[in-house]
Amino acid sequence: MDDQELAQLESLCAQFYGSTDPDARAEAEKALVLFSETAGGLAKCQYLLERAQSSYARLIAANALEKLVTKPTSQLTMADRLETRNYLLSYLFSRPKETHYITQGLIRLIAKITKISWFDTTKLEDSDYPFRNVLEEASKFLQSSIDHGVIGVQILALSVEEMNKSQYLRSLTMHRKIAASFRDQKLFDIFQLACSLLKQGVGKQLENEVQHSLMGHLLSLACNCLSFDFIGTAADEAADDMATVQVPTSWRSDFLDPATLQLFFDLYAALPAALSSIALRCLVQMTSVRRSLFNTQERQTFLNNLAQGVKQILENPQALAQSENYHEFCRLLARLKANYQLGELVKVDNYLAIVELVAKFTVSSLQSWQFSANSIHYLLSLWQRMVASIPYVNASEPHMLDTYAPEITRAYLISRLESVGVVLRDGIEDPLDDMALVGQQLDQMQTIGRCQYEKTVTLIVSYFDSTARSYQESMQQGSPDVRLQEGQLTWLVYFIGSVIGGRVSFTNGDDEDSLDGELVYRVLQLMSLTDSRLPQGGGCERLELAMMSFFEHFRKIYIGDQITKSKVYKILAERLGINDESVLLTIYIRKIILNMKFWGRSETVINKTLQLFSDLSVGYPSCVLCHTLIVLSVHYP
Repeated sequence: MDDQELAQLESLCAQFYGSTDPDARAEAEKALVLFSETAGGLAKCQYLLERAQSSYARLIAANALEKLVTKPTSQLTMADRLETRNYLLSYLFSRPKETHYITQGLIRLIAKITKISWFDTTKLEDSDYPFRNVLEEASKFLQSSIDHGVIGVQILALSVEEMNKSQYLRSLTMHRKIAASFRDQKLFDIFQLACSLLKQGVGKQLENEVQHSLMGHLLSLACNCLSFDFIGTAADEAADDMATVQVPTSWRSDFLDPATLQLFFDLYAALPAALSSIALRCLVQMTSVRRSLFNTQERQTFLNNLAQGVKQILENPQALAQSENYHEFCRLLARLKANYQLGELVKVDNYLAIVELVAKFTVSSLQSWQFSANSIHYLLSLWQRMVASIPYVNASEPHMLDTYAPEITRAYLISRLESVGVVLRDGIEDPLDDMALVGQQLDQMQTIGRCQYEKTVTLIVSYFDSTARSYQESMQQGSPDVRLQEGQLTWLVYFIGSVIGGRVSFTNGDDEDSLDGELVYRVLQLMSLTDSRLPQGGGCERLELAMMSFFEHFRKIYIGDQITKSKVYKILAERLGINDESVLLTIYIRKIILNMKFWGRSETVINKTLQLFSDLSVGYPSCVLCHTLIVLSVHYP
């Protein structure tokens, strides 16, 4: 490549990245693609990296190199890849202040070459596997200036990250073979190096952007090591929040050392908010380490150290005002119960103080529903799992969940009722717009709400009665408050359906069935009121959908061939004359017919109504269902 061709390539790069003419950009792109695919592309890319003045041109060279190396039909020999990797290392060492995105691209390419060539051997080198010296090559950078150190840490971080990916390898088996070899030979040493360098940085003032960057990349390196797919399960990222970290037994010594865990708590406390969230992410992974790594006493000691660190964070919550810190801390709390039993948690030092702090933090989070919408799931998961574990706790220590679970229930319900007024007043996004998230939260609350259920029902009845009374008055007066009360009743009906759905077999209490009856009676009364408005074109779609959700939960618990006689019908008989399932089935069918008749404008309501009818037909004798439908069709043509 001569200077004229270099100038032409730089011009094409400027045209591709800077031109506003789509045709000119397309022409430039074709020419640049052709450049990366021509014979001798490696030499041309290296020449362009060395001589180009434009950062755009060097970026094109870096991208072209990556395509040449990683494409499935690549004809590069091992010697070509080794020469390219060594050239890139030399280039980065000689230009530690290269443009960030070019540096990142070249480092990632080094990591990909390392993975692709992991099992390549040559007799020309001192080592049989010349591509496996990634730690040694990175150490050369770490022993130089701080700018070089940043590059060295990034080489290790991206190498660990790439070892977890399989996209550009043809065989998943080969990917696992390479990843397992890397895990056994290099990963623990890299993790220990990251912790060692982080210890040196604890307590030091970050005086400039480069030092800040170095600490950030070191934390990312440690997090990548802890997030490694150690046993090749290739877990779905969507399920990763409760995954167990399967660290090898060879790592046991570092996890038994309390200084390793304390290091990340110290980093969280010392670093600025932009970095402290990564320290929390590392703690989340350490909390999730497999139980079998420890014996019983070691596990309790490790849990105790974790709990004391959590207590310190809750006692000094200022940094949790930063959204990423808050989110990661919620994940940390959820992992505590996901990986440890309630009987173990109650034995940690200062458990009573810790559970009180966590309860106050949860209540505060529920009240700040606009700030914490995407993190509440983790907090509710913690309380759901703890409450569900109460029947199985054999420890003599008090768990205090009978005290704090009702507080969580109260905070959740009241905050959701108050959100209706805020949404109407400020015009902000309504939580009910995301029913997937609301449904997830309600599924968790149905377990929490069943703890001290009498208190839950008393709370619901208090708010339901006052809101329903105001709703009826507003409709009679034509008050604009109707929208507020409809929104609050929607939340209440959803919540009632949820807690009824939380009835489980081991709570075989007639008293709890009677409490369910109090709630069902009120929903059926409200339904009568709302149904009376349908012929005049009235009705609230969201409240109607909440009714369908309630009916579905009630059907699962109290209607069907296998359901024994319940005291819920005693309450309904006293209040509404509903003596058994057959009478209640009549109400179900009548509701279905009314919805089909008056809600044709709402596809969502019709779909939910038809789904309810389908579920009834499956779970109830078809002959009874059809007979009821025929009888009702005479009265509701």
